[in-house]
Amino acid sequence: MSGDFTVEQKNYLEGFVSGIAAMRASRGLGPIVGTKAAAAASASHPEPIGPDAASHRAMARFEAAGRKLVDAEIAKREEMGLDSYARMKKAAQEGSYPKGPDVLRWRYHGLFFVGPTQDSYMVRLRIPNGVMTHWQLAGVADIAEAHGGPYAHVTTRANLQIREVPATDGIAVLEKLVGLGLTCKGSGADNIRNVTGTPTAGIDPQELIDTRPYALEWHHHILNERVMYGLPRKFNVAFDGAGLIAALEDTNDIGFQAVEVTDGHGVAPGIWFRLALGGITGHKDFARDTGVIVRPQDATRVADAIVRVFIDHGDRTNRNKARLKYVLDALGFDAFLREVEGKLGAPLTRAPAGSIAERPGAGRQTHIGVHRQKQAGRNWIGVVLPVGRMDLDQMRGIARIARDLGDGDIRLTVWQNLLISGIRDTDVALATAALEALGIGISASAVRAGLVACTGSEGCKFAAAPTKRNAEEIAAWCDGRIRVDQPVNIHLTGCHHSCAQHYIGDIGLLGARVPVSEEGDTVDGYNVLVGGGFGPEAAIGREVFAQVKAEDTPRLIERMLGVWMERRASPDESFAAFSHRHEVAELAAMFGPEGAQ
Repeated sequence: MSGDFTVEQKNYLEGFVSGIAAMRASRGLGPIVGTKAAAAASASHPEPIGPDAASHRAMARFEAAGRKLVDAEIAKREEMGLDSYARMKKAAQEGSYPKGPDVLRWRYHGLFFVGPTQDSYMVRLRIPNGVMTHWQLAGVADIAEAHGGPYAHVTTRANLQIREVPATDGIAVLEKLVGLGLTCKGSGADNIRNVTGTPTAGIDPQELIDTRPYALEWHHHILNERVMYGLPRKFNVAFDGAGLIAALEDTNDIGFQAVEVTDGHGVAPGIWFRLALGGITGHKDFARDTGVIVRPQDATRVADAIVRVFIDHGDRTNRNKARLKYVLDALGFDAFLREVEGKLGAPLTRAPAGSIAERPGAGRQTHIGVHRQKQAGRNWIGVVLPVGRMDLDQMRGIARIARDLGDGDIRLTVWQNLLISGIRDTDVALATAALEALGIGISASAVRAGLVACTGSEGCKFAAAPTKRNAEEIAAWCDGRIRVDQPVNIHLTGCHHSCAQHYIGDIGLLGARVPVSEEGDTVDGYNVLVGGGFGPEAAIGREVFAQVKAEDTPRLIERMLGVWMERRASPDESFAAFSHRHEVAELAAMFGPEGAQ
């Protein structure tokens, strides 16, 4: 009878039977035998085995329910990106860029073809906790000079990107990075992205815990556990040690927040990680406290179990809903955590009410300037990098300063800048002068210090505006016209992917095409939001203006800041607090050209 089925019907039957088999296997039951349908399906679509089995079973369950997999899932089942290295090398030898599903597969190795915006690759590294050595930064500069554009970008995941890499050179970049002790594996596509942590880990006078060993353990677990690559979409994990510089862990799928348990009620007092889940500010949600606390030495094991539940349940038919937030929304936190406990084979620890001490707060500008470390006579210097860009001379100069005057480490932050740590008191002035000789400062205006921008349309096909260039234009305009006496975060992101997290900025700008003629002509522009925040002040920004031309945004931002400074309730009222005190219509009236007069 199966010979009478259409191809579509056969595919449905195969997925249906595979889904039943997967569900029975999850309950410890054997396969159903004795039916022609089972035999036919088993012969052509056998039960998945090996490290990719969990993701393949998840795909089959969606098919069994009559739902169509997205193209990316089909591509991953046909050939996992990790298995494409030999074909990548061949493409490099031929000087050709990937096409079709291979664009996704190449990203598993950190190669991003950014056409049609640029006819080149962007290469994204993995730098756990954002910490690298002076010789690694100098080596990255050498690689960029030989194979890419003469610069590198610090990203909002405390990471580095090399751009303008030609088709012939992608493999050379990847292999030379391995020679430096760096890797790009899994830095893009549907993978667990660079692991972030408190940038001042181990040197911060107020931290509760040094996050570096835990971020590094998770980093190596990801690299060496293939199951962790079977995700339906990307996944972010961050460790915050309660230091002076925010790690923005509440914007991640998993946020491990260091807390002190003071009155255990059966739980051992000491430093634990509080578990927060489901952050994705591009979808207007922060990671929420689960009530669970995790011993630091168990963080990797718990994260592994969470990812495995996500692999089982993440949507593989709609990429807009294929994030952990939507699994949590569908299952509820209690049911999700029960499944995590099932993977662990043990109950999670809940924090009794009132047992956790208040966490120390982060500073708004402690990522720039000179700050004392917990080590006597030592300091970190936060270097200002305009929207995260360093040229080759600056990269090599920073590396030399870290080597000669610091402890040899360079620490990248989610604020698109870096720290040089271990500077002696007696060498601070010398290090500062050396940075200034490179054209780099360690201080900035309140506007420039809080400026964050994604790659933008000059390097990303999704972006609707050149965010980095426009960010610089905003800073240059405002710095010469208004003096702001409090930190203000201004985030520019080019598209809905929200790489620069526009929803959490005091002022957020989301790229948009602005119509300028009846014939459909458009120019660069933004939708403008206000009132975002993170940490204890977490909030999603509200849209005040839509489709503002990019050329008009510097003057608009100047007016907005001026109105706040003039009309705030007290000198201490922040821009966010001022925004929250007014309705959107009131803000639009005040910030508009007439309202500001």
